Amino acid sequence: MKKTLIFLYGILSYIVFLASFLYAIGFVGNFIVPKSIDSGEATGMTMSIVINLALLSLFAIQHSIMARPGFKKKWTKIIPESMERSTFVLLTSLILFLIFWKWQPMTAKVWNIEGETYVLIINIIFWIGWVIVLLSTFMINHFHLFGLDQVYNKLKGKPPTGLKFKEHFFYKFVRHPIMTGFIIAFWATPEMTQGHLLFAAVTTLYILISVKYLEERDLRNELGEAYVSYQKRVPMLFPFLKFGKKG
Repeated sequence: MKKTLIFLYGILSYIVFLASFLYAIGFVGNFIVPKSIDSGEATGMTMSIVINLALLSLFAIQHSIMARPGFKKKWTKIIPESMERSTFVLLTSLILFLIFWKWQPMTAKVWNIEGETYVLIINIIFWIGWVIVLLSTFMINHFHLFGLDQVYNKLKGKPPTGLKFKEHFFYKFVRHPIMTGFIIAFWATPEMTQGHLLFAAVTTLYILISVKYLEERDLRNELGEAYVSYQKRVPMLFPFLKFGKKG
């Protein structure tokens, strides 16, 4: 019964993640969803900035702390190891929904690109970013990344398996293509408002800091010389750029 409940918990966490991922596309792209980045009742500029920064900071703190190996080691003394990733995914997704719900629109335009061809090109780039994010998760192990492998192995009584270091497809060109896709998707808009700019700038800054100073450190500690060599050969986020290379 315990194994079954853990498995169902993992499935529920994944469903919540999937819903938050799909909603994020509409939220950033300003379509379909009832509350997007530029919709809703606006408050004063100062209050909007404070609330939006608080929401993004909450996400950054939760994501950064719970993703660290030291925290996981302590956390899995409280909850089963098989539930650790699903719990991380669930809490991250719930915080994303909180951001979508409480985000304060700041609708003054920073830029507005006109012309059907230009708008089409930018919208295509927007979708390319999200496709890169999704495909990149499958290139490492989508189901392990979002906790399903762990709860399935628990259900079947199999030992836990970890992610293997794989240097293929997008990972031959950049070390963190998931983050590359997010950056592309967040910035590719024909109509950039102040609120959208704040969201894109803060999330990009967080990605740069967390990847370079937290994620990369953890990967070097876990994978050793193999990852150090990978850092020297492959850029961190964008192909052909030296930024993020070691050596």
